[in-house]
Amino acid sequence: MTSIDKPSVLFVCVHNAGRSQMAAAWLAHLAGERVEVRSAGSAPADALNPAVVEAMAEVGIDITDQNPKILTVEAVEASDVCVTMGCGDTCPVFPGKRYLDWTLTDPAGQGVEAVRPIRDEIRKRVEGLIAEIAPAGRNASPR
Repeated sequence: MTSIDKPSVLFVCVHNAGRSQMAAAWLAHLAGERVEVRSAGSAPADALNPAVVEAMAEVGIDITDQNPKILTVEAVEASDVCVTMGCGDTCPVFPGKRYLDWTLTDPAGQGVEAVRPIRDEIRKRVEGLIAEIAPAGRNASPR
């Protein structure tokens, strides 16, 4: 299956160590092969936020194999939907792409107790996104 056969989503935050990693993990977990998932940061951190890793592990999602990645023009070009999370104007804008800006608390420097509600809010938003772009039972097909 090619990327033309299914929608693709890019999640972008500043450090690609928290919010965008959680969103990408939720989308991959909940939508499976129905959606192509990417994440990146405008100024990537050296490693994932440990509280984010712990919070996702609590819901059975292991993100320890992920690393923060730099936002590239190619990643935006290859995505149908770009979801930004507090990264301002750093995401390049291309015609024909859908852009969403999710206002979410930054988990940087916070413990797992503070990350849990952010994780849960991201799940709700990802579920809504899946319902729009790749509902269950929908055969992947070009749009």
